[in-house]
Amino acid sequence: MKSLVNRLHHTGDLWGGIAAMLVALPAAIAFGVTIYAAIGPEFAAVGALAGIIGATLIGLIASTLGGTDRLISAPCAPAAAVLSAFAIEMAQQGSDPSRIVLSLLLLGILAGVFQTLFGFVGIGRVIKYIPYPVVSGYLSGVGLIIVGSQLPKFVGASGGHWWEIATSPWLWDWRALTIGLATVAGMLLGPRLIQRIPGTLLGIAAGIGCYFLLALQDASLYQLTDNRLIIGPLGARGEGFLSAIHERWHEVGELRLNQVGALFGSALTLAALLSIDTLKTCVVLDQMTRSRHDPNRELVAQGIANISSCAVGGLPGAGTMGATLVNLGSGANTRASGLIEGASALIAALILGSFIAWIPVATLAAILIVVGLRMLDKEPLRFVESRATALDFGVVVAVIVVALSVGLIAASAVGVVLSIILFLREQIGGTVVRHKFYANQMSSTWHRPENEMHILEQKGDQAVIFELQGSLFFGTTHQLYGQLEGELKTRQYVILDFKRVQSLDVTATHLLLQVRDSLRERGALLLLANVRENLPNGRDLREFLEQTGVTEDSEVVRLFPELDSAIEWVEDRILGEREDAVPLQETPIQLAEMELFRQRKDETLADLESRMITRVFAAGETIYSRGEPGDALYLIRRGAVRIFMPLGAGRSRHIATFGRGDFFGGLAFLDGRPRGNDAVAFGETEVFILTLEQFNKLAEDHKKLAFLLVTAIARALAVRLRHADSEMAMLQEY
Repeated sequence: MKSLVNRLHHTGDLWGGIAAMLVALPAAIAFGVTIYAAIGPEFAAVGALAGIIGATLIGLIASTLGGTDRLISAPCAPAAAVLSAFAIEMAQQGSDPSRIVLSLLLLGILAGVFQTLFGFVGIGRVIKYIPYPVVSGYLSGVGLIIVGSQLPKFVGASGGHWWEIATSPWLWDWRALTIGLATVAGMLLGPRLIQRIPGTLLGIAAGIGCYFLLALQDASLYQLTDNRLIIGPLGARGEGFLSAIHERWHEVGELRLNQVGALFGSALTLAALLSIDTLKTCVVLDQMTRSRHDPNRELVAQGIANISSCAVGGLPGAGTMGATLVNLGSGANTRASGLIEGASALIAALILGSFIAWIPVATLAAILIVVGLRMLDKEPLRFVESRATALDFGVVVAVIVVALSVGLIAASAVGVVLSIILFLREQIGGTVVRHKFYANQMSSTWHRPENEMHILEQKGDQAVIFELQGSLFFGTTHQLYGQLEGELKTRQYVILDFKRVQSLDVTATHLLLQVRDSLRERGALLLLANVRENLPNGRDLREFLEQTGVTEDSEVVRLFPELDSAIEWVEDRILGEREDAVPLQETPIQLAEMELFRQRKDETLADLESRMITRVFAAGETIYSRGEPGDALYLIRRGAVRIFMPLGAGRSRHIATFGRGDFFGGLAFLDGRPRGNDAVAFGETEVFILTLEQFNKLAEDHKKLAFLLVTAIARALAVRLRHADSEMAMLQEY
């Protein structure tokens, strides 16, 4: 069974790799012709050979070193757009053709070096987070550049800009136009009739067929050399090819550093575009196969593949969407399909080398025009329908316009700037205040007696609490101060909770200094909660606040490890407890002193107390744990007990604190179910323990006392529940 599965996997990889080659190789040849024909028509064959080398080496090396199954890497449209624009610019400057060829190869090598560095320093995880509008603008811009660059070849004209040629039909060669239209028809209509053959191959077949039909009327078209309508001889045999590579590397050694440095900007742009193209394909592949790629490993693999390809005269490339989807749809399962694609590209080129020479240039131009039009992203047109997404549409248009009017290098810079603007818009548009409430709306976890709760309900509005969130930086400080300003003039305590704050800059700390100084003038206090050492951005918040002077005045600014401790501190101040008061030694209280048993007869309580166990727990000792039987009620004589709710994975959350005179464990005692939390002694604690067995005996002898006890417990639990409900309702309002 296992061997059968392996055989099926290998079969799927074989057919997937071959099918992907049938898509990738013609496109690679077309890209190569596009780039090198910009130097001169006689360089079209050099470009075709460069495309073949790129499809072979990139497919083999990227699949070997990369970690993404089913990904097909080959020369791609972004590379064609950048390199052809670069070649055209150098040709217009009058550069020597051999120097242009050398610069193209060196540009591809540098782009591969940058990609490798991207992977090693971990930029791969950042590139895939480039905003969609910027990526959409990039791809649409590249698509339009490709269409514009191919239009002259499509109509058989030479020289001039595409818009000049498009408006000058007298410059067109009707033979090239006929071949181009036949190719487009074959690509678009052919797959409807023959579904198993890729549209690219059908388009090439239609273009070549049309060419030889025209040759029946014009015998000069049977000439292979000096024929501007076809690619021509590839010149890739024997020592000539190797000597050409050796000569180019000898020329590389003669280049000056300033000449190499002049290529850095274009190389960086090319590396970014190739990386985006690769990672975008990987993301789509992950979604379709429920897998997960390693972006940094993939960039290193792509970079090494591009260096290797360009070093021997090939084109750079990336993980391509079209060939990858064909590979996946043909049953591929592993990276072996990419190796098969690269190997089969070389075999096909060797076998069909003479055939490739007869492919019309107009056919390749038609293929690229269709590819360019398919790259145009129509989704952003929906952004126009809503004011909320109008800016996103503007970003797409801006990147496209800059790409067409200035160049892809400038478009990349504009894309970075607009990415920052989009980020700032989202940060500024959202609120940095998650919740705002007062101390009489949200109490600490310390369960206080009813008389103290009544005082806090009346005076709790002396303290206002702001739960902050997101990034506190120059774009959100004005909004934050607007929400704080009104409270600074009236509240005695202002609590800022930093638990959900992602980052903080100097502008935000300057705002905190203003808040501190404003409160100092009134004798009020600023309390900062959850001031932790590590924010998500890696900054030490406590140290940063010290460095910027926010916490230097300890009389006005207080730091607390969590919000609950800050609220508890404020409650103590409102209740009149002095911070510098020396805590008195607690003495154990009797049942009659507890609020639960007020106005009860002493003799009855004495009988109840005789049925209880008295026990002392050391600080930090567990009184009971979650899951234990709830067969006992605990009444605190002295000390305090903290209740923790387990969250799983070894984590727990502090949800309540009970002090002297209070009780805990009442829910499980009443409903007989296992404990739902953990109870831990906070300091040395002494408790009365009433077991369920003793309670049942008490109920037989003192039915009224048992009834009153249960009633008192239920009433206390109801008060707690009512208070919790009001807090939950208040939180839901926000």
